[in-house]
Amino acid sequence: MRKAFWIVGILVFMFVMNPSYGFHLINKVAAQPTIGVAVEQEMPIFNASTLYGQSIEVGVPGKPYVLNFWATWCPSCRDEFPELNQFATAHTADIQFYAINIQESSEQVSDFLNSNGYTLPVLLDLDGSIARNFRIRAFPTTIVVDSQGVIRYRKAGGVTADELENVLNSL
Repeated sequence: MRKAFWIVGILVFMFVMNPSYGFHLINKVAAQPTIGVAVEQEMPIFNASTLYGQSIEVGVPGKPYVLNFWATWCPSCRDEFPELNQFATAHTADIQFYAINIQESSEQVSDFLNSNGYTLPVLLDLDGSIARNFRIRAFPTTIVVDSQGVIRYRKAGGVTADELENVLNSL
């Protein structure tokens, strides 16, 4: 109790002596994004497996990320895939792109990719836990994360390369 009294007293003293410092502290705390899955929140870091069983850590700040949640049975996903494949290939140097397949086997996903000539990076969410954590309710859903790890764009439904270019240009 005494310790809390002293801490509050010191903070009040600092605020009275220099009010701008107190406001600076309040604004600094308010400006930091919370971890979550909505726009303006810091993306949670997670691990996922590639088609070949390699574990990848996703969400580490450094490069922007594009995450596209999809399934082979989804007509809208199938429609957007050729454009996403071209987009991912064109941006391998400046973004991390992952197409995250939800609850399908690696064989089924590999067959789909190979039969269509797609080469974009795919991660598997075999048990659906990543989709649940990101509150994915529709397929496809695309999320764009800036280089600091903050979600800047989220869209349920098909996305075009032009939309993604506009988002990336605004980062």
